[in-house]
Amino acid sequence: MSVPLGEILAHPALAAADPLLHAPGRDVAADPVRWVHSSEVLDIAPLLRGGELLLCGGITLAGATPDKRAAYVQDLAQRGVAALAIETGGVLPEIPPGMLEKAREHGLPVVELREVVPFVGVMQAINSILVSESVGHLQQADAATRAMAAELAHGASLDRILDVLAGTTGSAVKLTSPWGVILGSAVPEGHNPHPADLAADQARDSPAAQSADDAGAPAGGQDHLEEVAGEKLVTVDIAVRGVLMGRLEVRVPEGADAALAHVAGERAVDILGLALLQHTPPGLHALAGAELMRAVLTSAPEWRLEQLAPGAGFPASSPAVVAAVHAASPQKLRGAMEALLGAHRIPNAAYLDEAELVVMIGLPCTDTAAERRQLLASLRELEGDHDAVISVGPLAGSVAEAAWSLAEARRALEVRQLRRRTASARRRSYPARGLVVIDAGDVAVESLALTALDASARDAFVHRQLRALLDHDAQRQSQLLETLQVWLDSGCNTAQSARELHLERQSMHHRLQRIFELCGGDPRGTGRLAALHLAARLAGLP
Repeated sequence: MSVPLGEILAHPALAAADPLLHAPGRDVAADPVRWVHSSEVLDIAPLLRGGELLLCGGITLAGATPDKRAAYVQDLAQRGVAALAIETGGVLPEIPPGMLEKAREHGLPVVELREVVPFVGVMQAINSILVSESVGHLQQADAATRAMAAELAHGASLDRILDVLAGTTGSAVKLTSPWGVILGSAVPEGHNPHPADLAADQARDSPAAQSADDAGAPAGGQDHLEEVAGEKLVTVDIAVRGVLMGRLEVRVPEGADAALAHVAGERAVDILGLALLQHTPPGLHALAGAELMRAVLTSAPEWRLEQLAPGAGFPASSPAVVAAVHAASPQKLRGAMEALLGAHRIPNAAYLDEAELVVMIGLPCTDTAAERRQLLASLRELEGDHDAVISVGPLAGSVAEAAWSLAEARRALEVRQLRRRTASARRRSYPARGLVVIDAGDVAVESLALTALDASARDAFVHRQLRALLDHDAQRQSQLLETLQVWLDSGCNTAQSARELHLERQSMHHRLQRIFELCGGDPRGTGRLAALHLAARLAGLP
């Protein structure tokens, strides 16, 4: 749920602070605020989700360097924070001009709070509104869902079922197949249909539309909100037991509640899934693929996987890899991946298991390692704006080993999360968003350690190799361990490590000299290099 920034600034709890908005060259009054949060920590950006109004008392900013202030603003803007509100007076007489210039550069609204107000009171007042709005939307959405279920029980058409949703949201709604063919639509009473909807309705039952539906070109986009010609378009994908059945589109006119449309669309997924099963049941190939992936997810016996594979387009003896995908819009990324694999006629099957998308990808029996490397490169170049992490598991010699490949892909995601928790805040925030593709083979050492060594043995080894360095980091709040990890992982490439750590090359050299002093000298060309690298990679594992 969200409230426009302008309304929040006009609320008595915040208006008492005499707020002065420094807008970044555009009208930000209608920008949605999802939550109000307060913090004096300058490295807070990686802990935020985006859409927050962040309240800052200015105490830490007053003592920060200009570079640290600029980095603070840049990190918040990259994270998608709705606005930054800074209290002035006292230790921070005014917002530094350099910060305002950086905020304008990155499009971040900054609010100057010229009077003192209790931040706790502001958060309680605004966040209670957001919570109350959420409850109200859920109640309306649930009432609509019950009415849609009643229509379905009485054998109503898709149009009639969608008519309930259109009336609740005050928006035109449309249900399409995964390939764009319109299956049903409705508009609220007194609503003028959008020209695009009229054109689409006219083509709804055309032969071309039917042939497109039969062709099976993939599409994507789950729980998505975008601006379309002054209106807001909410899209929600309808998946039933891992099979993508259709897409709901809600076109929210100006003045209508986009948040209600979003919640109502999400709550209607199950009813619309049942309706689609009645009207357009999925094909045998899609059902076979979903059944195979459910068997992989449940670690079914090998004979069961070999039995299901041919129906999903996989020869039982075919090499394969399994990818675990965590994405903001998994169905959107699923469509992009299926388009890529389909264009190269690569067998694949996908299943959306709650928030995780699992994709099995077949590979040829010859030159398999090179084909896997090419697959990783192609995934990294996927078209579209995807906020996601794709972890590609190691090569499974046959479909029967798919569950093992998936387990390794998931473990690679776990190791990445552990590494990010121990990384410096600045490094964690780069990139703030975007597509990241992980090769599970790159963390084979960590995977072996997690499965074959107990935690006490790992800790003992790490402390024997790195005790002086770990003590230095603990006492001086330095990041020498992280520096060593990055340097060793780069093949001892100092220039590349400096870029990854966002350091000047001279600073990188100074850090390395200190690391060598603590670790008994430069390890290059010695037998200690492998032991140090192993210890650095095991450090931080649970």
